[in-house]
Amino acid sequence: MAPRRKKIYEGKAKILYEGTEPGTLIQYFKDDATAFNAQKKATIEGKGVLNNRLSEFFMTGLTNIGVPNHFIRRINMREQLVRQVEIIPLEVIVRNFAAGSISKRLGMEEGTPLPRPIVEYSFKNDELGDPFVSEEYIIAFGWAAQQDLDDIVSLALRVNDFLSGVFFGVGIKLIDFKIEVGRIWDGDFMRLVVADEISPDSCRLWDVKTGQKLDKDVFRRDLGNLTDAYTEVARRLGLMPANTTSLTKPTLIN
Repeated sequence: MAPRRKKIYEGKAKILYEGTEPGTLIQYFKDDATAFNAQKKATIEGKGVLNNRLSEFFMTGLTNIGVPNHFIRRINMREQLVRQVEIIPLEVIVRNFAAGSISKRLGMEEGTPLPRPIVEYSFKNDELGDPFVSEEYIIAFGWAAQQDLDDIVSLALRVNDFLSGVFFGVGIKLIDFKIEVGRIWDGDFMRLVVADEISPDSCRLWDVKTGQKLDKDVFRRDLGNLTDAYTEVARRLGLMPANTTSLTKPTLIN
């Protein structure tokens, strides 16, 4: 019988366990889906397997272009080994087109191109519904310094350039996405890295030609089968057999 692992943290879509090496964690992807601050919940078979593989694909791509992140390697279908980081309590949101909350706040039609990518922040707190916060709040409350924010914006825009290009190459428009950023300490030296995950759970993805949604809005807005949408993203990126149209038991290409 395998020894019981120490759980460090459990969120809505992932569990973090103590890692196999010092300074590491094991990130486990669940099949749970939530929306509207967890007011809507479901278990979607195969979702965790897909997000694990997709996040590995994107994090590895970022490593290859020199964007630091917490990913070390995928362990199995649902788990990956990551560096333990000190998470900055912010969701960093990058918007290329109007959708979701910005459309409601500014009365903009969804899909309207923005003049340039917009970076904004929300305070990571489920009880408060992850409220939007300004740089002034972030600095005043000590969540990050001005230099940190400058570096976070630079990181976020590099991620945006990479993801936008990858997705557009397979006929998908990157509407917006969110990342988390963590601190890694090497003695007195601190560096910022992309953490958490990059997957259709954390991006808005629309088909370039049809506008079909291929992200968690499918679940939020009851637009169809979420696993089918994520499977289509994985298929286009070459992570699944080309003839895959639906997913019950995920068969991903290593």
